[in-house]
Amino acid sequence: MLIDLQLHSTYSDGSLTPTKLADFLLKHRVKIASLTDHNTVGGLDEFRLACKKNRIKAIAGIEIYVKLNNKKFNLLWYNFDDKDPELHKFLQSTQARRRKQIKRALLKLKRLGLEMNENKILDKYRHYISLSRLMRDIRQLADNRKKISKRLDAKNPLDEKIIKHFFKDKKVNRLEECYVGFSHILKLKEKIGGQLVLNHPGKTGRINESLISQLIKLGLDGIEVISPHHNIGAVMRLQRLAKQYKLIMTGGSNYHLDQAEAAAIKNVYSYFRIEPKYLVGVNKIIG
Repeated sequence: MLIDLQLHSTYSDGSLTPTKLADFLLKHRVKIASLTDHNTVGGLDEFRLACKKNRIKAIAGIEIYVKLNNKKFNLLWYNFDDKDPELHKFLQSTQARRRKQIKRALLKLKRLGLEMNENKILDKYRHYISLSRLMRDIRQLADNRKKISKRLDAKNPLDEKIIKHFFKDKKVNRLEECYVGFSHILKLKEKIGGQLVLNHPGKTGRINESLISQLIKLGLDGIEVISPHHNIGAVMRLQRLAKQYKLIMTGGSNYHLDQAEAAAIKNVYSYFRIEPKYLVGVNKIIG
């Protein structure tokens, strides 16, 4: 049996609608899955319905940008009450904050000479605003494409390079995600339940055991062990930590999109599989 506990749809920065994502999972024989869009639960109902049709068990999920003191990280949250009004109020506030930040960033890009109607662009997004989609909107104008290519000195610059320059460079435009305090998440969890899992903690190549220890003391339930972002060394180390601290072990593909048709490896599913038998305690999440 295959599972996947980290997936993204068009409600955040994925390329497939929740329905098409469920069809994708059916094609790849996944039996249990969680849609974990960034800071939104907007796609969960559609995903549940499509999964039910495809005989896939859907787990309520979300990915949230979190901070504890000066540390920033991502959390996956499972099996919470996604209909709770307080949760929706909280998510709407993070989405409104991000919208304001994005608007300020777009105005800076206009001052750099890129042409756009920032309000018209932003009105397309009702949930999480994806930087990759924003740049695609901006690049629809031929003049903008020319200006971007000239500025980056590249004929067809990759999305990652464009985003890094226009949104991640302090000299140009520094845009951060909308982080929320871990204490706020813990307080909300007391009301709506679920399990909190530290998301791909080995992504940067360095596992912060000090942070993990702090989070465990405060109420962390698990860590994502199996991830395409983790090399075998990270997987082994995270297994050890999970066993040491009696944490739930999870796994997710972090699927967003397929690559170009010409590519031999179109997506992570070309070589990556998650079997729950390797994940101690995961039944607390998947049932």
